[in-house]
Amino acid sequence: MTSTADAILTGKTSTHLVEISPSVLLHKDAVQSFKLMQHDAQKDGIDIAIASSFRSFEQQLAIWNAKFSGAKPVFNEKDEKVDITQLPDIERIQAIMLYSALPGASRHHWGTDIDLYSPSLLPSNQALQLAPWEYEQDGYFYPLTQWLTNNASKYGYYWPYDKYRGGVAAEPWHLSFGALSKPFLSQLTLDVLAQCIAASNIMGKQALLDSLPALYDQYVVNVG
Repeated sequence: MTSTADAILTGKTSTHLVEISPSVLLHKDAVQSFKLMQHDAQKDGIDIAIASSFRSFEQQLAIWNAKFSGAKPVFNEKDEKVDITQLPDIERIQAIMLYSALPGASRHHWGTDIDLYSPSLLPSNQALQLAPWEYEQDGYFYPLTQWLTNNASKYGYYWPYDKYRGGVAAEPWHLSFGALSKPFLSQLTLDVLAQCIAASNIMGKQALLDSLPALYDQYVVNVG
């Protein structure tokens, strides 16, 4: 039986969360810091909204299996769509993990990590992409990037994927509440993750379990 602590780590429970707006759930101990950051940004003319916060294990599993099967697109570091359906399982896994976390190892399971954007800066005819170019100097979210760069740490937030380290691609939209997420990461051991994967109906399971120590080092704990 999964313990409560392991259930939080692997996205199997939402008992630690608070709904701050429809379908947006945060860890109860991260809410105050986020709302203060949001309030202070608004005073400086920057509106902050959450595109994605908590995702359960089942939600992450659905994303993973859709990508593994080819039903959902997979992109490379150049933001180009790639066909992974003819690749060996381990290469499919590595292609997916560039941008999508392994179910059970997603930082979004904890309610500490959020994908941010600024609705007022998004052009009216443009759908949100959550792509690096939106947040870079010529992108429409660059004022948000500048404000967060100067201020996010004051509220306890940092970028776990501030740059590409050979694992997950850079994600300038992804902030993490360090006071909670850093202990959670240290508690998400290889054994906890292996048990979670083994008990699931994830596609590519055997290749995942065979390569899990290397994948854990490259994609899970390899963060800023």
